[in-house]
Amino acid sequence: MIDKLTRIEERYGEIERKLCDPGVIKQRDEFAKLSRERAELELLVPSIREYRHILADIDEYEAAVNASDPELRELGESELPGLRDSRRELEEQIKILLLPKDPNDGKNIILEVRAGTGGEEAALFASELFRMYSRFAEERRWQPEIMSMSESDTGGYKEIIASIAGKDVFSWLKYESGVHRVQRVPVTESQGRIHTSAVTVAVLPEAEEVEVDIDEDKELRIDVMRAGGPGGQCVNTTDSAVRITHLPTGLVVICQDEKSQHKNKAKAMKILRARLFDKLQAAQHAERAAARKSQVGTGDRSERIRTYNFPQGRVTDHRFGLTLHKLEDILEGRLEELLTAVRANFQAEALKSSE
Repeated sequence: MIDKLTRIEERYGEIERKLCDPGVIKQRDEFAKLSRERAELELLVPSIREYRHILADIDEYEAAVNASDPELRELGESELPGLRDSRRELEEQIKILLLPKDPNDGKNIILEVRAGTGGEEAALFASELFRMYSRFAEERRWQPEIMSMSESDTGGYKEIIASIAGKDVFSWLKYESGVHRVQRVPVTESQGRIHTSAVTVAVLPEAEEVEVDIDEDKELRIDVMRAGGPGGQCVNTTDSAVRITHLPTGLVVICQDEKSQHKNKAKAMKILRARLFDKLQAAQHAERAAARKSQVGTGDRSERIRTYNFPQGRVTDHRFGLTLHKLEDILEGRLEELLTAVRANFQAEALKSSE
């Protein structure tokens, strides 16, 4: 491992020198590529340097333990246990930082939230989950934008789709895909009985045109229609709503929230690309997913991942048995503690499978 860490340090130093080279600075693509590589190593290199210092200290105190001077021996024996604990912690930290990076981690996302079992109560909870993610996004200075939505009669969402742009959005939210279950007394329940409803969340990395090749002339059917609101009420009086059907897969996307047909088509294409990219990646990763099936949850959208229990004020993530009694905070978008724990658990599982 030391040899590998030495190579990483040397590469980091080489990148630092190149980024100061006027010739490289003029090459925009090369400069951007090197800057991204440096950003990836910036978390790792300080840990490597601290690890080296600890190894040097351990060598020094191990020598002291074998010294003839009793005071030196006592000093060595008192310092070594703490240093060895620090070494083990850093080794685990470095192993996690050395795990292969998900190439999608830095991408923006398409977030899809859909009401499942539970009718109007599920639709109301879908709106609360969307608000939760929106607040978390705003707290991190990301930019959420609603792409498409279908409201229920009580003001909830049957479905809402949004894009969220910002730094490392997919990295933070990628494990949110799955079934989110809510247990509470619905406002329509006169007997005070607790009901269970479900909402499905999908987090898709945004796809660039080069990542998903679509032949619009041959593969797409684009229908233009009049946008309609709840109960048949028209959103506007022009034929601006767009429905795009991807013929090879049967995927259908409808956007009608903008008054401009051009804007609705652009939004629908963005959603379609993300869904096709997700489908392509799912096929590519099928073999790996099968190998992991016996481990923790895979993030599949058919899998129940979390329960929000209102009577007990708790949120439980079923993939790791993680429970936080902070329901109100979490629904207000204060997700950092929960998401950090989920990410750490997935990293630990990835570390186990790599050993």
